Amino acid sequence: MEDTQPKPATPEPILVPSPAPSPAPSPGTSPLLDVTTLPAANNVEHLNVNQIQVVVRRCSSPNVTEETTYFIPRNPLVDAGTNTDPPVVCCPLLRRFCPCPPRGLLASFITKLFLAAVLYGVVWSITEKDGLPGGNLFGITILFICALIGGKVVSLIRLPKLPPFPPLLGMLLMGFMLRNIPVISDSVENINLKWSASLRNIALAVILARAGLGLDPTALRKLKSVCVRVASGPCIIETCTTALISHFLLGLPWEWGFILGFVLGAVSPAVVVPSMLLLQKDGYGVEQGIPTLLMAAGSFDDVLAITGFTTCLGMAFATGSTWFNLLRGVLEVAGGTVVGILLGFLIQYFPSVDQKHLVMKRSFLVLGLSVFAVFGSNVARFPGSGGLCTLVMSFLAGLGWGSEKDVVGWAWDVFQPLLFGLIGAEIRVAELDGLTVGLGIATLLIALLVRILFTFVCVLCAGFNMREKVFIALAWMPKATVQAAIGSTALDMARVKGDKELEKYGMIVLTVAVLAILLTAPVGALIIGLAGPHLLQKPKNSLSLPSSPF
Repeated sequence: MEDTQPKPATPEPILVPSPAPSPAPSPGTSPLLDVTTLPAANNVEHLNVNQIQVVVRRCSSPNVTEETTYFIPRNPLVDAGTNTDPPVVCCPLLRRFCPCPPRGLLASFITKLFLAAVLYGVVWSITEKDGLPGGNLFGITILFICALIGGKVVSLIRLPKLPPFPPLLGMLLMGFMLRNIPVISDSVENINLKWSASLRNIALAVILARAGLGLDPTALRKLKSVCVRVASGPCIIETCTTALISHFLLGLPWEWGFILGFVLGAVSPAVVVPSMLLLQKDGYGVEQGIPTLLMAAGSFDDVLAITGFTTCLGMAFATGSTWFNLLRGVLEVAGGTVVGILLGFLIQYFPSVDQKHLVMKRSFLVLGLSVFAVFGSNVARFPGSGGLCTLVMSFLAGLGWGSEKDVVGWAWDVFQPLLFGLIGAEIRVAELDGLTVGLGIATLLIALLVRILFTFVCVLCAGFNMREKVFIALAWMPKATVQAAIGSTALDMARVKGDKELEKYGMIVLTVAVLAILLTAPVGALIIGLAGPHLLQKPKNSLSLPSSPF
């Protein structure tokens, strides 16, 4: 084999520089000729210093004929001109962790920092003084950014074989710290109470819409007595227990005691669902249908608690006789249900499925009508009907939309940090009464104990063994999302009314709700993660389909 000059197609010969000749291996023994895609012989104008021109004179292979020209790439690690070693990379460790341009975690951090700067720049350019330190929007922006950071930090805390901690804990703690640390508290001191209440009500509307859309009609049709008992029994018993204890320990009127009871009676899907999904992934309790039972019953438990809360709230702020207030509560429930049914059927068909930007239009209608129902019911002096209207409307809309119901997830990503950050910022340590906090914790613990015991009773005849009954009772106690959403609603309404005594009751409800989140959310996640592998059974045949006792 030898180097030759290729024959150009033009009449006049064109000289193409070629590298120094080098011996080429036999075609039969060289794997390079078999695996390398090479240019044709007539493309000699593309020859460069990184290619070797080889002409094969004779070969036994039928695919290679006489005077077939190949251009074989040189080794890229060797300089074609000087045949020297490749250049040495300076500081490989630095280049690995700090690449240019940045990638990975560093790029994500820079991007989020840039987004935060742009957000603040937009707020400042529009509001001017209100966006400067000490202004209302400046405080809201700082609170939002810090809540995001707190949620991210908490979500990064991972323990082996345990579910992750819910980010809402970091958001809540960050709002609490911003309010109570002396130097930092100046940044959120001037947040307008009306702005804070409005943002929390918008977050409540988003939660109600998600709860309605999250109800599974298939599971609803298949529910039997065990799921109905788990969804309703513990919530009602805890509500009545809380109302009774708070009336005598905290001095709350009966209607306010039931308001606090329904606030504490709801279980948190934000804690239960991720923990149960992790156990379900490993096969724990799948054959018995325990993850399905708890995740399905959680949504109905929340709907019951929110409905009872809005009804009691309307009665607590109503004026007149007791019978009139009871009748008013019934009218609020009936009115919210009827309006929700009408709006739900309306947005089932409008927009129609053949329209463009369907998800965007549905998102706007669901969120807009939910916010309108929550705020409009307060304007109409029927505060208990707005939440129920939103639940019914979103549930009926989800029935018509089928599986494409995740249209408000992006809104929750925005309002979740605002909700938990603002809830945490409402708690002022200097204004808390130590006796009230102690009695509130006692009320919470007694109600939790009664709830756990009654949950155990509810699953006695459900076909579970003793260990599974204990696990269901322990897993049915975490509280977070609903408590943050409705815990401050009564306080906001009391501030609007200007009644100092009602404001005191509202602050007690909010304080106990925050204590419930701080005590039960992390403990509940740990209990589910630690007790699940020890109390639940793995399927005997991992390939078999999971069954359900209901």
